[in-house]
Amino acid sequence: MLYDLVVRDGKVFTGAGNPWFKADVGVKEGRIVEVGKILGDAKEVIDADGLAVSPGFIDLHDHSDYTIMVNREADSKVHMGVSTTVFASCGSGAAPLNEKMREEIRRFSPFLEEASVKVDWSTMEEYLSRLEEGGLSINVAPIVGFGTVRRYVMGMEMRAPTPAELDAMKKEIAKAMEAGCRGITTGLRYDPQSYAETEEVIELTRVVAEYGGFYTSHIRDEGDRGDPLGAVEEIIRIGRETGVPVNISHFKVLSKRFWDLCPRLIEMVEEARAEGVQVTADQYPYRASGTGLGAWIPKWANEGGNEELVKRLNDPDTTERIKEGLAEAMDDRGGPEAALISSYPLDESLVGMNIAEVAARRGVDPLDCAVDLLRDHVESVVEGKAKGGFSIVNFNQKEENVELIMRQPWVAVGTDGRVHSPEGILNRLIPAPHPRFYGTFPRVLGRYAREKGVLHLADALRKMTSLPASTLGLSDRGLLVPGMCADITVFDPETVIDRSDYTPAEATKLYPEGIEHLVVNGAVTLRDGEQTGARAGLILRL
Repeated sequence: MLYDLVVRDGKVFTGAGNPWFKADVGVKEGRIVEVGKILGDAKEVIDADGLAVSPGFIDLHDHSDYTIMVNREADSKVHMGVSTTVFASCGSGAAPLNEKMREEIRRFSPFLEEASVKVDWSTMEEYLSRLEEGGLSINVAPIVGFGTVRRYVMGMEMRAPTPAELDAMKKEIAKAMEAGCRGITTGLRYDPQSYAETEEVIELTRVVAEYGGFYTSHIRDEGDRGDPLGAVEEIIRIGRETGVPVNISHFKVLSKRFWDLCPRLIEMVEEARAEGVQVTADQYPYRASGTGLGAWIPKWANEGGNEELVKRLNDPDTTERIKEGLAEAMDDRGGPEAALISSYPLDESLVGMNIAEVAARRGVDPLDCAVDLLRDHVESVVEGKAKGGFSIVNFNQKEENVELIMRQPWVAVGTDGRVHSPEGILNRLIPAPHPRFYGTFPRVLGRYAREKGVLHLADALRKMTSLPASTLGLSDRGLLVPGMCADITVFDPETVIDRSDYTPAEATKLYPEGIEHLVVNGAVTLRDGEQTGARAGLILRL
């Protein structure tokens, strides 16, 4: 047989958690056809002597809905060895859209227009077709965002849906599943999703169950609103009552007063799994989270959208009430010193400073400073002047909990990032991204597996390959065995490591070391650490 590609003499990890063995991997027509000693010729050869060969990494939690349309080569993902990414996440996605939502995206994300990406789609089918049109360097496994569907039907209303509205949301979920989405994602921490009761979510998830999909959720409370136990119990209940597999997005405890609950939260998942509820989770390997400051204010303040929020932030009495909620959330998350600004388009000199430092520069109270920053940014969005989002990297977790969660066999790896590039439009959009954008997978392999011994290398790779594949229902990926799609990552187990850091801005966008080659659907996409420009990625519809 003449193979299209042979990866020779590597230490093969199948992705199932077994130890490596020395073998060649033969690829033909985008599939793995042989693993063993290969004597036949090949059109292309990768010399993997001394290197680890594994299935391509699967990023189970990603927010690249828009940025991948600007950077179809998926620079940050490819250099991490990621062959498949999964979005929408946290309930917020790119479809369905009505004209009001499209206009808001155009105003809030002018980088799309700069990149000649016209936001003119409505349905999930139309959006996925747009993704396919220009080609992609990596695969995309799509899921539908509950928050996007709720806004499409109800706007930013802080109330329960009417029977007609609930039926309309069910129909939108069904249309997205028919288009190929593999499940539903919620972000019950965020508005307007936080306005939904559990029963509403269950009703929509029952639609997903009819298609054999799964449910993943940024839970309602990770430890900064008062009930992380109840939040995990809610996701277990959703799995129990609908019968769908459920996944906890970026599993963590981010409030110091609840750090000690981490073992109990893990125990709750173990108990549910023993009962027969299929519960999994994903995790990024960092102490710091990343979000927008608007997520820290009381949920009632966001009702009605940005226009109403601006009015509230310009009303002194209402602003004082907002500040009360913001003060509680900020204190739970480590105070203003722990809130590092990663993007602020109105004043890029603030990037890399924490809110306490900005407040000192301005000579104001940190809480007042935070409100001023938020008000000015939201006003710029409403006026159509925004050039990007206001993002915070927040140091709010305990390292011992990060490692404890990582050791759990049902926890996969996910970046909670998005496609990014050190140059061009995306670099201007987010000048100092969370280091997880560039370092997540190599960090697990290098720091946590090789250096700290938190995981064996084979198990770390299982968490990046076969575990997320099974969560997604991808039956032809995640394992390096004959018959599977040829998504393959080749790396140096002795040198692989993350290089990205929190500051300065230049250090946040450093590619990792040790990721040598990436094959996507049989096409060499990264060779000797350099991208080839191949766009062999597919939309992995259900």
